[in-house]
Amino acid sequence: MNLEIKGVHYDVSDSTKEFITKKLERVDFAKEYMVDLAITITKEKPGYTVEASVHFRWGHSSHVTAPPTHELYEGIEQMIDKLEHVVRKEKDRIKDHPKPQDDVIE
Repeated sequence: MNLEIKGVHYDVSDSTKEFITKKLERVDFAKEYMVDLAITITKEKPGYTVEASVHFRWGHSSHVTAPPTHELYEGIEQMIDKLEHVVRKEKDRIKDHPKPQDDVIE
């Protein structure tokens, strides 16, 4: 999985990157299904907005956004909660649809 963490009007510190990496352990169960994960932290006048885009192996992508918050780490927590929900739902959807078997012609 390719992980990209970037900031808009905000320099992402090493401690913030470590915090995000630690929280992403909650979606480790689906790492083999995710190709790219891009996390963007935007600093705005009232606070921070944290959002993520995840691209799955089978071509589906999802975008999650935490509501704007004054506390950066609270916003990261909320975004990770939403991301975990989306990843679990997508993984379950793929499990429900088994791969089609190749027809054997004799």
